[in-house]
Amino acid sequence: MSKTIELAQHLEKLHINNMYKSDFYWTWDKTDEELDAIFTVADALRDLRERNKSTRIFDSGLGISIFRDNSTRTRFSFASACNLLGLAVQDLDEKKSQIAHGETVRETANMVSFMADVIGIRDDMFIGEGHKYQKTFMDAVKEGYRDGILEQQPTLVNLQCDVDHPTQCMADMLHIIHQFGGVENLKGKKIAMTWAYSPSYGKPLSVPQGVIGLMTRFGMDVVLAHPEGYDVMPEVEEIARKNAQATGGSYRKVATMEEAFDGADIVYPKSWAPFAAMEERTKLYQAGDQAGIDALEQRLLAQNAQHKDWTCSEEMMKRTRDGKALYLHCLPADITGLSCPEGEVDNSVFDRYLVPLYKEASYKPYVIAAMIMMSKVKDPAAALMALDGGDKRKFF
Repeated sequence: MSKTIELAQHLEKLHINNMYKSDFYWTWDKTDEELDAIFTVADALRDLRERNKSTRIFDSGLGISIFRDNSTRTRFSFASACNLLGLAVQDLDEKKSQIAHGETVRETANMVSFMADVIGIRDDMFIGEGHKYQKTFMDAVKEGYRDGILEQQPTLVNLQCDVDHPTQCMADMLHIIHQFGGVENLKGKKIAMTWAYSPSYGKPLSVPQGVIGLMTRFGMDVVLAHPEGYDVMPEVEEIARKNAQATGGSYRKVATMEEAFDGADIVYPKSWAPFAAMEERTKLYQAGDQAGIDALEQRLLAQNAQHKDWTCSEEMMKRTRDGKALYLHCLPADITGLSCPEGEVDNSVFDRYLVPLYKEASYKPYVIAAMIMMSKVKDPAAALMALDGGDKRKFF
């Protein structure tokens, strides 16, 4: 029996009917079994790919990507996921579209969705705006489908908003699951999600928020650490607390990187902007106050510079469990002595974890493909079994 068949048999036991024809906004909207299904399908698709089996569940169709912020890994992961399933991909460049001439979100949503099966959107730079844009876009698509404008209703995959980065955090989690030999081995493991110094400004909060919102679902000891003033959204912290209570894990905040790293099994040192400052930035953006935005940037860069000791150094790593904690990062990292004079992580630490970091990133295309498949296929277990018994990928 192949690994794919074993995974498909596990999938059959899960209650996942609500995922069909649904969107994926953030992880805490999904049940434990629905998250399990994403991980299961991702692993099955990877197994099929590694055995050179065709994974095309579409013989035509379109995946549309809309990146309102820069991206390398997520952009290519989305393209890879769509291609893996048989979809072509078109990236909407707003500077080359009629959006630049005032086209509304509602109009854009319908005009690009005529033959689309999935829409991936990244909009992460402005608090209160990213999720709002995604929701507005998809509400317009649903209205277009109801009114008979669209022949089918595309599904959304959140490729990062101001609140959550579900494809990244799900890929991180799947990497952790494999590194520790299964979900059953994660209870009691300590993960340190810590702020780290960066010489740049305005990094989104969605990764740390996504991490504490997801990792607390697995009975882990989740610790958030940041300097004073670098708070994340309080409503996401409340989700983390409730998750921890429900799973027998814990969620707590500490004031130093040292305390977070002490005895940690997993560390995730990454810079982000203060929640209050990002709220201020959004108001300045809405007012068209570029001078105010520039002044805020200088203030935040100076604030960051007061915390250069918040870095993942060799000495800091020695504080972790046996000095060998699993180091995670969504990439790209600010690497001291390589990409910048002082940054989030020492070059020697980053270089030592380069292979596992790349493996961490490699799960994202399969996670995205699993999100698409669970939304578009009514019986994903049967589909996986059919793919397992189907053709090899063709090379001519």
